[in-house]
Amino acid sequence: MYVKREITIKEMRANSRDSCLYFAMNIQVAVLCDAATDDNGKLNLLGSFDTIYAPQLPAVHPQCAVALRVTFNAGDEGQHKLTLNFINADGRSLMPPIEVPVAVALPEDAHFVTRNFVVNIQQLRFAEAGLYSVDVRLDDQSQASIPLLVKLIQRAPA
Repeated sequence: MYVKREITIKEMRANSRDSCLYFAMNIQVAVLCDAATDDNGKLNLLGSFDTIYAPQLPAVHPQCAVALRVTFNAGDEGQHKLTLNFINADGRSLMPPIEVPVAVALPEDAHFVTRNFVVNIQQLRFAEAGLYSVDVRLDDQSQASIPLLVKLIQRAPA
């Protein structure tokens, strides 16, 4: 017996090559900030930044957070590994990479699922001024890079 099924506009849009839902994982937000929380699926950010002004070097940033909001679709189901790595302009790590296991499973009635990731960092040390970044990888494939500039501020003579 054949049952004719009508495809809804929503399904056509979701499966279109122009839709973000057609592709694998989609990073909606990738930011460095003072603090972040996940409140029942809502990502709350406080103090997003891309530059640290240091009065002296080495500089130690007391506290920050990497906040990510990621959408997964059916093709992403399964076990994955999210890796965050703070690197300098030469590609050297400032600290050991942070690895987060990610299990993706879509409910039967969902076309996608969105997850928030908040990683708190304390006492982040920068030996010199310059360009840094947070490399975001999923299963060892680069997905995003969050730039960070560390500037040495000169104090005026007294």
